[in-house]
Amino acid sequence: MNMKKAINILVGVAFLLTLIPACTDLKVNEVDSIVEENTGGGFVAGNPTDLLASAYNDLGSYTDQANIYALLEQPSDEMIPPTRGVDWGDNGVWRLLHTQSWDATHSQVLGVWNQLNSFAYKCNEILASNPSPQQAAEAKFLRALNMYYVMDFYGQVPFREVTEGVDVDPRVLSRSEAFDFIVKDLTDALSGLPDDGPMAGGRGTATRAAANALLSRLYLNKAVFTAADPAGPYNFDAGDMTKVIQYADAVTASGYDLEDEYFKIFSTASEKEVILNSVAGTPQNRWFMTLHYDQNPSGWNGFTTLADFYNKFDKSDPRIGNYPAPDGSQYSGIGRGFLIGQQYKDDGSPLVDSRTQKSLQFTTDVPLAGAATDKGIRAIKYHPANAGKYIIIRYGEVYMNKLEAIARGGSSSESALDVVNNLRAKRGAPALASIDASGVLDERGRELYWEGFRRDDQIRFGTFTGTWEAKTTTDPNRVLYPIPQQALDSNPNLTQNPGY
Repeated sequence: MNMKKAINILVGVAFLLTLIPACTDLKVNEVDSIVEENTGGGFVAGNPTDLLASAYNDLGSYTDQANIYALLEQPSDEMIPPTRGVDWGDNGVWRLLHTQSWDATHSQVLGVWNQLNSFAYKCNEILASNPSPQQAAEAKFLRALNMYYVMDFYGQVPFREVTEGVDVDPRVLSRSEAFDFIVKDLTDALSGLPDDGPMAGGRGTATRAAANALLSRLYLNKAVFTAADPAGPYNFDAGDMTKVIQYADAVTASGYDLEDEYFKIFSTASEKEVILNSVAGTPQNRWFMTLHYDQNPSGWNGFTTLADFYNKFDKSDPRIGNYPAPDGSQYSGIGRGFLIGQQYKDDGSPLVDSRTQKSLQFTTDVPLAGAATDKGIRAIKYHPANAGKYIIIRYGEVYMNKLEAIARGGSSSESALDVVNNLRAKRGAPALASIDASGVLDERGRELYWEGFRRDDQIRFGTFTGTWEAKTTTDPNRVLYPIPQQALDSNPNLTQNPGY
């Protein structure tokens, strides 16, 4: 094609994202595009420093309550998106996620596909723009992180070289091929990444610890990602579990440790656990999406947890929360952890629901549709009084990966019981007398709730296609999302996942 001037957009979304915000105008916008003018019609290298900064800004999309976070949390047994009157109706997109009734036209399934593949492609552009060795290592880490979720959600990953034009259909990596590709990116990146330890408030750029942490997650899920049938059964190889432990121990060797107080992790005072946080976006969606309209700050009265999940906690476990707040600091009406029962104003007086004129008391029961404004237990980890930056990777997950790997037969000098009780002692929870597979799943829930792990955990432990409260679907094909119809129409190398 002859063109006097072609515009090569090096950084930008692949498609116009379809976002379905609910009850809010606070959402992540893709605005940091870098436009390069090119008279030749092909790829033109950009400024790797600017491109890398933009790639880190992409992590702000992980902070939204929709799209990536929604696909990780809403179909699980720890979160439910009740419709309250017309609030959170949104043409049923949230209910379809929780009931696992989505199809290939679901707006958030499409939005995530476009986001993640665009983010990964941007990393290809960084690598083709003469980066320094450390910049190349960081780009490979970010490409691995974004491709990880494409592989996880959809089971196949399209890949286009920057030298290929729009008339070339991207090749498609199978799930196993994508796994190998991601592992290679991370292992190649290790030597080029700084071996920096923890710092107050966390780090906004990739380190060797971040790569080791993601490798521990990869190998923990390898049996799922390489299974002949995505729905299982899964064969957890002892050698793979030993790798999980080794990568976790490497993170520990970089200086990371469990925080002394659980909710400190999510505050500006965090010191030991935050391996990677997002320089863009904000954790405020995590409290706005759940707090009631009449709380301070006023929330969107959306997502809650399920009673069965809440009941997995021993009431003496500090991770369950401290409501009402034990001191008279600002926002004392909002505790940390699970908010249940009577809610309070900042001055300690009982809060009244302005819509019903009754005392605002969060109940354990919550229907998926037709929910009253007080229904459902809320969860707060990032607190509006002192929230830190949004966490992408933290040490608590790595530690839980090690626990599970030991329980699944990985080689370690420590026992699973010793590891879990060390964690519980650090958190101030009572020791366990024993630990089995179901106990590991429950402990992961207690440690990592509402952080985007529950879907994968349930798939790995075989509970994702079970039933709970409003969710009655048992289709094993739901362990993968469908390839969006628009993607199928544009790339004949893609094939629809079974069951869609």
